[in-house]
Amino acid sequence: MSIPKHDQIRVPALSLLAERGQLKLREFEQPLAKHFGLSDAEIQEEYDSGNGKIFYDRISWALSYMNMAGLLNKPKRGVYEISELGKEKLKTPEALNQFIAAEFAKQQENKPAKSDKIALNAENLTPQEELYESAKKIRQARYQELIDTILSKTPREFEGLVVLLLQQMGYGGEITQSGLVTSYTNDGGIDGIIKEDVLGFGRIHIQAKRYAQANSVGRQEIQSFVGALAVAQSNKGVFITTSSFSKGAVQYAAGLNGNTTLILIDGQKLAEYLYEYGVGVQVEHTVQIKKLDSEFWDSMENEAGGPDL
Repeated sequence: MSIPKHDQIRVPALSLLAERGQLKLREFEQPLAKHFGLSDAEIQEEYDSGNGKIFYDRISWALSYMNMAGLLNKPKRGVYEISELGKEKLKTPEALNQFIAAEFAKQQENKPAKSDKIALNAENLTPQEELYESAKKIRQARYQELIDTILSKTPREFEGLVVLLLQQMGYGGEITQSGLVTSYTNDGGIDGIIKEDVLGFGRIHIQAKRYAQANSVGRQEIQSFVGALAVAQSNKGVFITTSSFSKGAVQYAAGLNGNTTLILIDGQKLAEYLYEYGVGVQVEHTVQIKKLDSEFWDSMENEAGGPDL
């Protein structure tokens, strides 16, 4: 089963509280995972950003929305219990999400500024997941912009770009002038070279094809590059294109013997690397999202009773 959305977690989480009384956030994870039949891998799965486990985060948001709707109480920090309203609404679990949406809409109407409002979206994503999805869409748009820009430049500029990219990725280390773009004529099928050590004993040879996205690189072109590697007495090659590789090309590269290592980088992966390693792009805006510092607050003494009324 796939990891449930936060709105799917609400009823089981509320039922768990009705059964067990007070629970801390981390105490919901295993019982709910068992309820949904999640594997260990699904329980541990993290966001692509690496900022936390998906299932645990969705449990947290499910509890937050129910708390805002008055279905839960928090007798002390990090502890949840079902409220009298929650017990009442649990009698009609099929209407729970509709009730939360209605209560949330009322609260948002009372917000003084539109910019302060948080929407419950149709895709049932948490606010954090909405942020990740937005960032993903922006990245995809930038990937296409990168490829379109590369295609507007000359093949020679593209060769220099891929050499620079490999250097930014760490190949060549701190060696002075580790990257070389070969002469435009009589290059022997090699467009660029990365020296892996000072004396140049280890070298990575590069072939760069600036193709329109509809034109894929075929098996014959990969075979020709492998032949060029043999002439150069090299066993390490990287073939980079702005388009894609045919099935035959991919199968041929994968079937090479252990003496030759050939890496294929298509247009999508090229754009991802350029974006990730900051080649031809710059940071436009940084968003900071902060969470409570547990160590800071846990170091303070808890109040034995409730707050003063």
